[in-house]
Amino acid sequence: MIQPGQKIDTRLRLSFVHGNERHDGTLADLLTRPAIGSVHMKNNTPSCDRQNDSLAAHAGEFDKLGYNLVALSRDTCGSHLKYAAKKGLSYVLVSDPDDAFAKAVDSIVKKSMYGRAFHGPARAAYVIDTDGTVLAVIEKVDTKDHSAQLKAVLAAL
Repeated sequence: MIQPGQKIDTRLRLSFVHGNERHDGTLADLLTRPAIGSVHMKNNTPSCDRQNDSLAAHAGEFDKLGYNLVALSRDTCGSHLKYAAKKGLSYVLVSDPDDAFAKAVDSIVKKSMYGRAFHGPARAAYVIDTDGTVLAVIEKVDTKDHSAQLKAVLAAL
C-alpha cells in the first residue's frame, strides 16, 4: 500500500459524479485543494452505506477544514447518480470499475465473500495533497465512525 510522502500520478483518468452530473477527467481535477479519498466496495450495501453516512454527516466539516471529499468504488456513474440522490450526498463519487485508483495506491488485496475468493480494492482512505503527495493513509476504515478516524488523522497532520 502506498505510504505517506509517496505520490500518486495525478494524470490518472477517472469518471465521477458530482451533484447530479457525470464528468470525465483526471485525479488532478479532484485535487483543487487537498482531498480525502475514501474507498468503499459497493453502493447500497450495509457497510458501505454506514461508511458513506458517516462521511455525509460530516462533509461540511471537512469542507470547512479545506478538504475535498471523494468516495471511490467499482460502481458505475449511473449507480453513483442514483446513490447520491438517494443518500443526499454532496461530495464526489468516483467510478473505478477497473480498480485504477486502487492499483495506483497499491491497495489491491485478496478478499473472500460467500466462499468465493477474489481480488479487489482495500477499504481504505487517503489524504492527498494537490500535487498528488499522500499525506496520510487509513489502512482499515471503521465504517461506523469513519469521520472520527479521518478527523483524528487530519488533526495529526
